[in-house]
Amino acid sequence: MLELLEMKKVMLLVASLGLLASQASFAADRSGEEVFKAVCTMCHSAGVAGAPKFGDKAAWKARIAQGTPVLYDHALKGIRAMPAKGTCATCTEKEIKNAVDYMVSKAK
Repeated sequence: MLELLEMKKVMLLVASLGLLASQASFAADRSGEEVFKAVCTMCHSAGVAGAPKFGDKAAWKARIAQGTPVLYDHALKGIRAMPAKGTCATCTEKEIKNAVDYMVSKAK
């Protein structure tokens, strides 16, 4: 009887952990502004290593002209001094795209 009770406790624990893990994967993606403030601002506010400054219409003009898919690709895979996802290994693809959209919206 004691073994059965212990087994039920273990099964309940495993099921609870599985539920918690599944809930984590359903967390909403952060907005572009949130990602920018958490990650992108480090380089894009000061123009570190040639990063186009946030809100600088002239610096963004040619980049925006390349099209959104190209900007997404550069942000996700990296370009020149910028590493893939701008060093945000925990960012989802959607969050990176949200950040790109946010920065572009402020440079138009």
